[in-house]
Amino acid sequence: MTIDPEARARGIDVLEQLGWNDIPNLKAMDEEFYDFTVENCFGAVWAREGMSMRDRELITLAVLVAFNRTDGMKPHLRNAHHVGISEREVRELIYQVMYYAGWSVGPNAMRAYKEALSEPAP
Repeated sequence: MTIDPEARARGIDVLEQLGWNDIPNLKAMDEEFYDFTVENCFGAVWAREGMSMRDRELITLAVLVAFNRTDGMKPHLRNAHHVGISEREVRELIYQVMYYAGWSVGPNAMRAYKEALSEPAP
C-alpha cells in the first residue's frame, strides 16, 4: 500500500484535534488498515474545508447513534469536548436521534456514553 505522507500528516493532525493521541486498538488489529483509515477517513474526509471539526463530530455522533454503533461511538463520545461539544449537547443529540432512528438506540447510546466517560482514555 502506498502511503501519502501529506494525507497521513493531516490525519494525525485531525486525530490530535479530536483529542485522540492515536487509535491503538486499530493499529494493533492491522497496521495497514490503520494507515488507510488515518490517511483516508481523517486525512482526506475529516480534514476537508467547508465544515468545522465540531460539526463533523456532531454528524458522526448522530450517525453512530442512529445505526447503534456503540463500539464506534465511544471514542467520539469520550472526546467530543475537545471540539467544543458539551455534555448537554451530547445528551440532546442522543434524545433527538432516538426519536427518528428508533427509541431503542437511545438507551444504548446513553449507556455507551456513560461507559466512555468512565473508562480511562487509551
